[in-house]
Amino acid sequence: MKIAFLSHVDFNLYLFRLPIMQKLVKEGHKVYAVIPKGKFFDKFSEHGIETIEYKIERKSLNPFREFVTIKHIYDVIKPLKLDILHAFTIKPNIYGAIAGSFAKVPEVFSTITGMGSFYIDTSLKAKIVKFIIEKLYKFSFKRVTGVIFQNSDDLNYFVEADILDKSKAFLVKSSGVDTDFFSPSEPNIKLKQELNLKDEVIILMVARAIWHKGIKEYYESAKIIKDKYKNVKFYLVGGVDSGNHSAVPKEFLENNNNVIWLNERNDIKELISICDIFVLPSYREGVPRTLLEATSMAKAIVTTDTIGCREVVVNNINGFLVKLCDSGDLADKTEILINDKKLRDKFGKNGRIKAINEFDVKVVVDKYLAIYKNFLKN
Repeated sequence: MKIAFLSHVDFNLYLFRLPIMQKLVKEGHKVYAVIPKGKFFDKFSEHGIETIEYKIERKSLNPFREFVTIKHIYDVIKPLKLDILHAFTIKPNIYGAIAGSFAKVPEVFSTITGMGSFYIDTSLKAKIVKFIIEKLYKFSFKRVTGVIFQNSDDLNYFVEADILDKSKAFLVKSSGVDTDFFSPSEPNIKLKQELNLKDEVIILMVARAIWHKGIKEYYESAKIIKDKYKNVKFYLVGGVDSGNHSAVPKEFLENNNNVIWLNERNDIKELISICDIFVLPSYREGVPRTLLEATSMAKAIVTTDTIGCREVVVNNINGFLVKLCDSGDLADKTEILINDKKLRDKFGKNGRIKAINEFDVKVVVDKYLAIYKNFLKN
């Protein structure tokens, strides 16, 4: 079998799809990564995956340039004589379906990992872009074999809005998490020393610094709690996404005494190990990787009762689901866990079981491979 994975950024495939690609290589299939050139481009060869470059302007809305991109994708995949083309993220999903159809690829799949900020914003521009995206999705999805969704809310929306025929919709929750790597561990002593921590209760949020992740509510809840407790510390880990219209100003992050901003970090596992409560008050997600990692490490979670987040957390079982955009509710639920270590431990144990049973990367990979093989067999 020859299969190509298409994305608009190389890190998307490397960080989130590599286990699927590795399993296919291990089974003897020829695997390609069709991606623009970035810092992860050359890493795929270490895993027996051939990389093929194409160019795309991520933010372009110029129709001529978009047609050029589709033609370029067609030009690079046509000679490969693929059995399967699998695309990820909005533009590759649309362009891959069209290019794959013209290249006569037998099976073309798309994956919806999340709906993006246009489904959060209520501005006129967001509504117009959302309308255009849905029309393009409806047009292009007539040409695909199947569309894989990471949460049931997005799947149901696409079917009920008549964007996609139900027979083509598949649910595979998340991209998976390595539960062996992200396993419960003792707090990292070296990191605690670096952060000058002793016996404080540690609250951690890991996310890009954009308002849609619930940064405002996190900071406001931190102020409410820190006015009452002196032994609690709040941390935010995540870089400023300056290209995003919802980006949080760097000054806001640097000049706030209630939350300590650590910027981007590479030691996420170690940071999760030292936290007592993991928080993500996001407005909407696909299935958030950070929640999966924290759940897999048996941490109690406080997150919003919204699309994507509620796939990971069952209220009062492995964490609390709080109201959207409600700093007070976020503070109240976080405070309960601050004062109840037994409940934190109970939530953590339940979350670990859920992570292993539902989100382990090996389970997710097997589901993807079963979908591929079923269609090729038929």
